[in-house]
Amino acid sequence: MSEKSTANDANTTTKPRWGAGAATGVGSMPGGDAREAAKTVTGSLETLPYLPELPARGPGADMIGRTAGMLVEVYAHVEPSGWRISDRPGRDTRRARAWLREDLDALEEFTQGYQGALKVSAVGPWTLAAGLELRGGEAALNDAGACRDLTASLAEGLRAHLEEVRRRVPGAEVVLQLDEPGLMAVALGRVRTASGYRTYAAVDRGVLEGALRDVIAVADGPVVVHSCAPGVPFGLLRRAGATGVSFDFSLLTEREEEAIGEAVEGGTSLFVGAVPGTDAPLSDPAGSVMGVRTLWRRLGLSPGILAESVVVTPSCGLAGASPGYARAALAHCVRAARSLADNPE
Repeated sequence: MSEKSTANDANTTTKPRWGAGAATGVGSMPGGDAREAAKTVTGSLETLPYLPELPARGPGADMIGRTAGMLVEVYAHVEPSGWRISDRPGRDTRRARAWLREDLDALEEFTQGYQGALKVSAVGPWTLAAGLELRGGEAALNDAGACRDLTASLAEGLRAHLEEVRRRVPGAEVVLQLDEPGLMAVALGRVRTASGYRTYAAVDRGVLEGALRDVIAVADGPVVVHSCAPGVPFGLLRRAGATGVSFDFSLLTEREEEAIGEAVEGGTSLFVGAVPGTDAPLSDPAGSVMGVRTLWRRLGLSPGILAESVVVTPSCGLAGASPGYARAALAHCVRAARSLADNPE
């Protein structure tokens, strides 16, 4: 079987249920009120709501700390330089887990009777390896064995997390989003060491793909990989089994266009970050996705599959936005997605 066929089959077996003309957020929201964030997200997004992240609450609610709290038999605490692996669970691990329980409680409250797709997020294995320090202060990325252990721990932690979400929201088809903004820095050897004077060696693409595949395999449902960095490796993510790829549309270059066309033809969903993630004037919703229509025509893709293939999102998380703008941005994404469904040409 060809490499392309394998990727296609993986995508076909996890075809999502959010339908045409869908919109969602990336993950984070402003402020620290879990109930308000859950109310906003579930009220704004009818077909693909998500579990909000609230990093403004502090350590343990941030991207790395939140995922570190999900790990199995691996613990972490906060140092001045960032999160560092510990021998045993401490205050910081307990706080991360408490924040997540609070978020899940709020989500459960506002999804009573919900039926449909529901997205949850965690940091992927390579951004996590670049963001978690070993006991000596260097990133886990510096140790191949530590990377393997971290990947295995993350996979088991996510398995348990997804099971809990399904228990709390029985009608949900849970969509896992892996946040990998550091993936290409890892692949290209651009992650700086603790001293800052050198960088860690680039990780082989096969090793990158294998770890992602191991984590994606535990999801038992659709998996979206998000990167708001330039040079998203669409082909690698498809081979690893990703159902969808989430990216900042403004960072695309012509180099990615062929890979995007192949991804769409292979059944991969595109989570297109077309709306600014921080306070900015919002244009006509149809104008926000005009570039998507233009790209579709340039690639010779069928207009009939545009609204089914594209989910409209902000360009990245909304943690840096004002609460009012965050609500407006999600509503704008919904209207922009509907415009793609109503007028794919």
